[in-house]
Amino acid sequence: MNWITNYVRPKINSLFSRREVPENLWTKCPECGTMLFHRELAANLNVCTNCDHHMTISPRERFAALFDAGVFTEVKVPEPVADPLQFRDQKKYPDRIKAAQKATGEKDAMLVAEGEIGRTPIVAAAQDFAFMAGSMGMYVGNAIIAAAERAVKLKRPLVLFSASGGARMQEGMLSLMQMPRTTVAVQMLKEAGLPYIVVLTHPTTGGVTASYAMLGDIQIAEPNAQIGFAGARVIEQTIREKLPEGFQRAEYLLDHGMLDRVVHRKNMKDELVALIRMLMSLPPAIKGDLSPPAPETVLAPNAKVDAKT
Repeated sequence: MNWITNYVRPKINSLFSRREVPENLWTKCPECGTMLFHRELAANLNVCTNCDHHMTISPRERFAALFDAGVFTEVKVPEPVADPLQFRDQKKYPDRIKAAQKATGEKDAMLVAEGEIGRTPIVAAAQDFAFMAGSMGMYVGNAIIAAAERAVKLKRPLVLFSASGGARMQEGMLSLMQMPRTTVAVQMLKEAGLPYIVVLTHPTTGGVTASYAMLGDIQIAEPNAQIGFAGARVIEQTIREKLPEGFQRAEYLLDHGMLDRVVHRKNMKDELVALIRMLMSLPPAIKGDLSPPAPETVLAPNAKVDAKT
């Protein structure tokens, strides 16, 4: 009986109860713990349908929702020296880059594209937090400069979506040098009279916040995004005081004048179109086009309409 109970019965049960379930079928919301069906979550732009928590979203997914019909053209970014400092910690720096490229399918932590939103031509740049925490290295600096130069050449506004943990330590001082480089790129836009709009997403911290992420003509943030230079724990230990509730969150910064808007991801496109067209002195966007009248319904001048029709 032990043989039947311990071996035969579990074997039979395993054969009849086996089900192949995809591992990525459900996603757990980190805020409320709700299990979300991945298709439903993707359709809601990676926003939790239960608590409205804004999860991270890749630059390509963001651009697909932002640009008209999801159509955009990538802007080429000059590639920097692969490993200028020959940096190594637990892994060699080139190995970390290759691992991040394999995981995300991107060259580095920023994607630059051009296209139209609401029939309004723009240049856009977005950071990918999944790529080494969106850290700012030489490639990111080159990407922002390339985006600014493209915007000036085409006379288009630049919209930048920030998401970063700060400077990339594997590039040392060369990473910190991207702060003044990107500041000069933003100045190029201002001298050309072109709008520069920044959308701060969760999280935006470190040297990114101390440079291009806070230099926009208009500062927008997604709900509950963490935005700051140093971490809250570091600040508390420095000043030896308890920080206010919601410190470094988008709503707190909006109340204290650091932001102009806090906009839900589903409303971001309409908000950007309205702001850009206003800043560029363009007429309001047309929500939809009316189809032209059929030939038989076009009336000649001074024509009379039969009351029966």
